[in-house]
Amino acid sequence: MRRFVKSGMVMAALVVTVTACGGEGSVTTEGPSDLSGTIVVDGSSTVTPLMTIAAEDFQIANPGVRVTVSTSGTGGGFEKFCNGETDISMASRPIKEEEAANCDAAGIVPVEFIVANDALSVIVNVENDWATCLTVEQLATMWSPESEGVVSNWNQIDPSFPDQALALFGAGSDSGTFDYFTEEINGDTGVIRTDYNPSEDDNVTIVGVEGDAGAAGFLGLSYVLENQDRLKALEIDGGNGCVAPSAESVIAGDYTPLGRPLFVYFKEEALAREEVAAFAQYYADNQATITEEALFIPLSDEQLTAQQAELDAILAG
Repeated sequence: MRRFVKSGMVMAALVVTVTACGGEGSVTTEGPSDLSGTIVVDGSSTVTPLMTIAAEDFQIANPGVRVTVSTSGTGGGFEKFCNGETDISMASRPIKEEEAANCDAAGIVPVEFIVANDALSVIVNVENDWATCLTVEQLATMWSPESEGVVSNWNQIDPSFPDQALALFGAGSDSGTFDYFTEEINGDTGVIRTDYNPSEDDNVTIVGVEGDAGAAGFLGLSYVLENQDRLKALEIDGGNGCVAPSAESVIAGDYTPLGRPLFVYFKEEALAREEVAAFAQYYADNQATITEEALFIPLSDEQLTAQQAELDAILAG
């Protein structure tokens, strides 16, 4: 765990005594709670569907609490978080050292919490019948800065592909998905060709790929699962053969290098408020149901075991 971020298990220890929470898998046992207040959430578009469902379900049990969920990308979310504008920041990558330093300068302590896993997916138009699997090297050819203004056709990715113009869509520079993809595919965070169509809104990427037979893009798996009739996800060869993005391949560690964890960061000061602590506990108690409902990949048995062991140690100490 990075030294400048308190771990998710410290967060769990802070909230295990919240009286609004019931046993495992539930938060309230008899009617609505009497909690009140407002919780402000912002950040990653990848994590937004997950937190939206968590917020909706939590508010049913706690109608006096208003949870607002907005999307400005991982980087934009951390900027608001470290400015003291939000209680929770959604992130599709860990907080950067410079972001943590900004929080520290403002007296804000981020508490990291892994909420789910994800398969960052490479998508193409449904009319694309030539590409089923791409290697990391082919993806680099498609997305590297050296390809800007040079690689503009699918047959430049692979000679067996047709003479079809290439159109690219993907996350913008404020997105954690952008950071993760560029680092894993191009070898350095933020290094990418600039002649593509960027957006912090993954739905813009979906519309762009849907509307062009030669289009390709990248986004989180949940958007793929929600739009299977509008796009096609490719298998990725990270060096050990072609692997499709799925819960099974990510949890098994086979979907490399684009399998990743997803995060939220709670402001430590906010966790002292009863409604925020209750929301954190609600998610911890109901994460399996929430991730399934949101079409995300749940935590692996190893992740759950490690978290529980850390929590037990904190409570025992």
